[in-house]
Amino acid sequence: MDIDFVITWVDMDNPVWKKEFARYSGKIDNTKNEVSEARFRDYGLLKYWFRGVDKFAPWVRKIHFVTCGQKPDWLDPNHPKLNLVNHEDFIPKEYTPVFNSNLIEIYMHKIPGLAEHFVYFNDDFFIINHLSEKRFFTNGLPNDIAAFRTNFGLSQFGKMLRNNIRLINKHFDKKEIIKRDYDKWFDKSYGKRRRLNYLLKPYGKFVTLRTPHNAQPYLKKTFVEVWEKCGPELTEMSTHRFRSDQDLTPELFKTWQICKSDFNPYNTYGDTKMFPLVLKSKKAIRAVREQSYKLVCLNDNVHIRNYDKVLGELKAAFDSILPEKSRFEL
Repeated sequence: MDIDFVITWVDMDNPVWKKEFARYSGKIDNTKNEVSEARFRDYGLLKYWFRGVDKFAPWVRKIHFVTCGQKPDWLDPNHPKLNLVNHEDFIPKEYTPVFNSNLIEIYMHKIPGLAEHFVYFNDDFFIINHLSEKRFFTNGLPNDIAAFRTNFGLSQFGKMLRNNIRLINKHFDKKEIIKRDYDKWFDKSYGKRRRLNYLLKPYGKFVTLRTPHNAQPYLKKTFVEVWEKCGPELTEMSTHRFRSDQDLTPELFKTWQICKSDFNPYNTYGDTKMFPLVLKSKKAIRAVREQSYKLVCLNDNVHIRNYDKVLGELKAAFDSILPEKSRFEL
């Protein structure tokens, strides 16, 4: 089974990007999530993403590196496993330039040459320990957790997840899905994360599913089907050049896969961890150095204290486990 990786990246210091951003937005505004510095800045760890793939997941068939025509100076564009992808290669031109990651993500299935089985990474998701193809796919299906979470819709992300669920409830009957896939929804590996599933079993509608903020396996056919069923909603969302409370997100496709039974039960929290650097920078640094998980997310925030110091210590931690250049580096 061929498995590809897709990673999105942007360099906000690029003069061309700055000019386009200013044309549509005006300026970076750290009081607004959709145009904050943390939404776009590159904190210099990307080479460790490639080193992690090279060392810990060498089985990947292809890496699709998605940008607005940018490339780090150290990246070898001629590596046979690397596919440099411009937004306009797969997103309709009328919606570009785009500064909304959600918009980029809903078109991922149109990336030229993308395999049927692929794993999507943000540029703050890192592989820090050995993992096999079976971490993401088993018997051709994505490994995932089917468990509910609370979502009061107070944050922008919470509101977007609610938009997803409204579409899910439009196209799926929760009671039928739970009855058909009872063993998948109440798999023992989920542990205490099954509690809401039991509590909400009598309730007739889906609520937000758990969405571990880390590398996510997908089937390309899922995107094709969601576009067939939800084309008007996705097309309307494509006009959102910047993030909006009205957005849909890639979690729509993840939840759709689960409702279609196109997944294997897997407690992704067992080997995956998200560290908000504004609160847990020390724990994040230690987790990288000690390789406590297979996958970590190092989530940026404009309010990180001693930002330069934190980044320096993170780089030192990565250097301790990934000191050598990857084959993707010049």
